[in-house]
Amino acid sequence: MERKTVAVLFGGHSSEYEVSLQSAAAVIESLDPEKYQVVLLGITRQGEWTKYGGGIEQIRNDTWSRHDSCVPALISPDRRTHGILVMEGGRAAAIPVDVAFPVLHGKNGEDGTLQGLLALAGIPCVGCGILSSALCMDKDMAHRLAGLAGIKTPDSIVLHSPIPGAELLKRTAHLPYPVFVKPANAGSSFGITKVSDAELLPGAIRTAFQHDRKVIIEEAVAGFEVGCAVLGNETLTMGKVDEIELSQGFFDYTEKYTLQTSQIHMPARIDTDTANRIKRAAATIYRALNCSGFARVDLFLTPENEIVFNEVNTIPGFTAHSRYPNMLKGIGMTFEQIIDELIRLAMPS
Repeated sequence: MERKTVAVLFGGHSSEYEVSLQSAAAVIESLDPEKYQVVLLGITRQGEWTKYGGGIEQIRNDTWSRHDSCVPALISPDRRTHGILVMEGGRAAAIPVDVAFPVLHGKNGEDGTLQGLLALAGIPCVGCGILSSALCMDKDMAHRLAGLAGIKTPDSIVLHSPIPGAELLKRTAHLPYPVFVKPANAGSSFGITKVSDAELLPGAIRTAFQHDRKVIIEEAVAGFEVGCAVLGNETLTMGKVDEIELSQGFFDYTEKYTLQTSQIHMPARIDTDTANRIKRAAATIYRALNCSGFARVDLFLTPENEIVFNEVNTIPGFTAHSRYPNMLKGIGMTFEQIIDELIRLAMPS
């Protein structure tokens, strides 16, 4: 079988740059060289695009951009190129690409922007497309559509700019404390504050507006968070449900990547009927938001056993130890099989 050329995109002009490096390193390491010719396209924190030809360890320790192999490169939006333009010696050389595998988290990678560029270029893209990527990144829009699909969502209000204190108190009067203040478009819990007192609300809102132009103030849902890995286009494969056990606070950036005071239980400590209800809810949300390829659907399970939607991650953490692949490992898929299936799903049938 002829090898497919896979362009792996990593890094990115995003607050989740470091997370992308770890995920991308795991993906690159798992691509079978007998099946795939891999082209690495790194994006620096400043948004510079570079073709990288060095080792995986330099990606992990974030020294890749200083490697001698780095040359300016970009995805050509011209469909005749169907690939990457590499700038060397004052000339542009084209590298045809069969499929792109973005491993970028957060803005400028997971929000539909990169997916739009790949659509212009005519290059198949692993994972969700333009619309679903944009919808899932926007927590407000995702909640609206999930609600229309019959899934319960947290009570919330949306701000497009800071408002005076009296108006703020009036608009949030129906929300019991504590509440969460979140940027509508951000990942890895950046800019999120758990607020237990109305006096702290303005500061939390200012913090959230540093990350986005749209802010959500949302009720805290009693219970605990569960996740479901979804894989597929029309036919869906559901991973085992996992559970986040918190000993304090909430699942912020530090906890997500260090688990200092938290624990992930996979499978979740729930009965089979509840797990199946969570999977059905995850599938409903996945389809309502027009997802394809893969996504991790995060929900809350209340003390009354009620399922409440939290968010969808269209490019979740993707190291060999991350939640998404571990949930699929729970049904017998290896990391390499997951990668192969994602590429197959992205390719034209």
